[in-house]
Amino acid sequence: MPILATRLGGPSATTLAAPSAPSASSASSVPEAALHEPVTSHLAAEFPTISLDTVDRCVAEVRACAEHLGIEPTAEIVERVAREHLLALVNSAPPSRGPR
Repeated sequence: MPILATRLGGPSATTLAAPSAPSASSASSVPEAALHEPVTSHLAAEFPTISLDTVDRCVAEVRACAEHLGIEPTAEIVERVAREHLLALVNSAPPSRGPR
């Protein structure tokens, strides 16, 4: 999605469109389903304490973020970054309180 900027100088407003990034359907990018499903299933097996919905959303968000930054979202990159996010989620949970 191109970013728009409005210039307010002069007698009329001018809208400038930023150059758009290559679309997700370009030939060089990996098809979403071919990347998303195997990465999600692999990470869901690796993190059984996290719901499948959360793992699925994490993988989708990492892919979208990579595309936004102009990085080709390969399965390896998406899995590596999503794993780091899921590890942070697991490690940020407070320890259970034992009996006092």
